[in-house]
Amino acid sequence: MVHLIRCRRIYMPPTTDDGMRILVERLWPRGIRKADAAIDLWLKEIAPSPQLRQWYRHDPMRWTTFQEHYRDELDANSEPVSNLLHLIEARDVTLVYAARDVPGNSAKVLQDYLHKLIQMK
Repeated sequence: MVHLIRCRRIYMPPTTDDGMRILVERLWPRGIRKADAAIDLWLKEIAPSPQLRQWYRHDPMRWTTFQEHYRDELDANSEPVSNLLHLIEARDVTLVYAARDVPGNSAKVLQDYLHKLIQMK
């Protein structure tokens, strides 16, 4: 059984239907104390590489290319992806991110990527 995969900004309060909250950022978000974050797992290694993140800089003109490069990184990073898929098989998961850009963030790309992998099974 596959459970829900949600995305939620870390600056939004957690909800009871979040399931397991997984931070999918390489850097800890500014202004959030670890004790207040309600994060169950910090999966840094699944986040975009520092080089890709610095190149992208949330520039809307680079969004399409960013998505392609990040999916390529995920393809090459099979262990964390596999671990995350196993977690999703066991419970609902919320991918927690810090970006202000709600539609243009790496957690959304990761969510879509995971949905496609699940559909292929």
